[in-house]
Amino acid sequence: MKVTRRNFMKLTGASAAGAAAFGLGFDLKPVRSYAQTLKIRHARESTSICCYCAVGCGVIAHTGRAGAGSIINIEGDPDHPINEGTLCSKGAALSQLVNNKNRITTPLYRKPYSNEWMEVSWEQALLMIAKRMKKSRDASFRQKNDKGQVVNRTEGIAQVGSAALDNEECWLIQGMMRTLGLTYIEHQARI
Repeated sequence: MKVTRRNFMKLTGASAAGAAAFGLGFDLKPVRSYAQTLKIRHARESTSICCYCAVGCGVIAHTGRAGAGSIINIEGDPDHPINEGTLCSKGAALSQLVNNKNRITTPLYRKPYSNEWMEVSWEQALLMIAKRMKKSRDASFRQKNDKGQVVNRTEGIAQVGSAALDNEECWLIQGMMRTLGLTYIEHQARI
């Protein structure tokens, strides 16, 4: 059989049209649509603030039904005015902060001149902190300054605020520190 250029073009065109027709819908088998269930479908949603830097980005944390400690997903909060749903790489990896087998979950205490840490209860740790604050406050408390004016202050303790706190929390902490007589009150955003 002698193939001319004209016959070759007809044969190629017919083959291409046939392949396209059979590939574009002549398969009449029923098509089943399937959507995968999201892993956060039954999760509990709560908002929080990223703890890594002074920006204070809002995050949405999805936790499992069991609740404590089982973070499934962390994403940016689109309703938060600072980040509007975006997160940096550290903020996007926040779940690793909680879901980490090396995470310290109880207070550790190292005795003076010791090289080993020992676990203590939260009550014991808070009591030790309170006792040391009281001891330091009593040792450095001044009722009057050099001019004889009443000042009622302690210069042996300082407090540094965190940028992860909101205005109301900072106001409460500052009030508590001023009640103790602190004069050295600073904030992370100014340092």
